[in-house]
Amino acid sequence: MEFFTRVISAIASGSGFAALDVKTIIMLFIACVLLYMGIGKGYEPLLMVPIGFGVLLANLPITGLFAEPVYDAATHSGTVGFMWVLYQGVQYAIYPSIIFMGIGAMTDFGPLLANPTSLLLGAAAQLGIFAAFLMALCVGPITSALNGMLPFIPIITFTPADAAAIGVIGGADGPTAILTASKLAVELLPAIAIAAYSYMALIPMIQPPLMKALTTKEARQVKMSQLRTVSKAEKIIFPIAVTIFVVLLIPDTAPLIGMLMLGNLFRESGVTERLSDTAQNALINIVTIPLGLSVGFKASADQFLKGETLFIIVLGLTAFLLSTAGGLILGNVMYAVTGGKVNPLIGSAGVSAVPMAARVAQNVGQKENPSNFLLMHAMGPNVAGVIGSACAAGFMIKVFGG
Repeated sequence: MEFFTRVISAIASGSGFAALDVKTIIMLFIACVLLYMGIGKGYEPLLMVPIGFGVLLANLPITGLFAEPVYDAATHSGTVGFMWVLYQGVQYAIYPSIIFMGIGAMTDFGPLLANPTSLLLGAAAQLGIFAAFLMALCVGPITSALNGMLPFIPIITFTPADAAAIGVIGGADGPTAILTASKLAVELLPAIAIAAYSYMALIPMIQPPLMKALTTKEARQVKMSQLRTVSKAEKIIFPIAVTIFVVLLIPDTAPLIGMLMLGNLFRESGVTERLSDTAQNALINIVTIPLGLSVGFKASADQFLKGETLFIIVLGLTAFLLSTAGGLILGNVMYAVTGGKVNPLIGSAGVSAVPMAARVAQNVGQKENPSNFLLMHAMGPNVAGVIGSACAAGFMIKVFGG
């Protein structure tokens, strides 16, 4: 009897149940909420489900899944945690770059080439990135002043690198946000990634009220003329030219811009159909799994349950709203300058959530005027936003990554 008692006691003391604490239970609950958002509500399920399950695994105690490599020279053998191995794809910007290759293979840059002024709308929609960056830098002085009056309020300070990583959430580009955070603020990666993908999933709910608030009914009803036909030569030259110019201008954009344009060249060249199909289907799906898991792996209780997380969520939403507003404001300017030929709603698609933001612009425009078809016009700013957010991220990494 005493033997069995010792065995049961040993099993109980060595199980994960013995290591559970309040913070771990909270994180397991958060993991279940993320899984519910992905499965039950359909919010970005391809990323939210693996992220949520990654959070679940990361917070189950004493699994050793994130153990760093240990090598025994005497036996020529070693051990390493499964999570640690997968995370190297995030650490060295492999997964986000491959995701961008798939995005490039799925994206038609024709609308942007047909209307180059779309680049301006994509640039204007990066407003939130830089505004949120400045706001994040102000969090320290503000919380410090509040702490002087109310001591129970913690002082929270973001470094310039942290602020840059947080600001990139405003681009509404998950892979770019992940890559930037992995370079500048790895401890904030889970909160940044979860915020970025959550807001991307909520675009159909977040953007329309702002679109209606910042545009007039008359402007929303504007029908835009049909875009010109873009030649095959233009579509082939474009990814090559953009790669050369942008990477020479901002070398740190090479992983994202290079792979984005390579994927697009696969699509447009006409001689690499199999590579294009693989990049936009099998490869992007395969990489999405370890990318989502890796993000979730870093969301341990010690890293996630901090005051900084709440500020990141709030600043991320602010950045996203300001980016949408930036595109709409310039859209209104173009509407006025062209004498009412540009529907300002397409400016909201300047955020780089392709093609969701363009579809939202189409839906809002069609509700105002059932005969309105803005989708292709909105795709121009949308793909410009992909390039813009990658350039903004590359700039941030260049300046603050030293």
